[in-house]
Amino acid sequence: MPRTIELLALSVLLIGLSGCSYLFYPRASDYAEQAKGASGVETLLNLTTMMEASAGAAKAGTGYDQPLNDLHNQFHAFDDNLCCLDKDKRDQPAYALAVTHNKELWAIFKRVWKFKSDQPQRSQHLDLFVVELGELRDTLKTIK
Repeated sequence: MPRTIELLALSVLLIGLSGCSYLFYPRASDYAEQAKGASGVETLLNLTTMMEASAGAAKAGTGYDQPLNDLHNQFHAFDDNLCCLDKDKRDQPAYALAVTHNKELWAIFKRVWKFKSDQPQRSQHLDLFVVELGELRDTLKTIK
């Protein structure tokens, strides 16, 4: 019995540390494949465009509707691909700024999620998300 518990605990730990968003968000890999560009930065820029379109479509909805689901999966795809840039790109100061923008986007998205059924606040937070996404896109262009 203790051996089974150790194995289970190890499995949970490995899954938790392995960046398993594709396990929980299987469509994220589909969006990452659709956004595939000539370089890692191009892929990220394509994902920001996709997220902007989904955020715009999600403004009119309520609850966990399809546009919000798309945005959620695209955001996970972006997050997973941000750390996959070449080392020379990650060493640039602009990359550190892109990571900061990504963290700010997560904070905004959590608020969107909290107010997903409260239309005025959902729409306002999605507007803020799009503004921050534009700043992230500008930062990514400097990395390019």
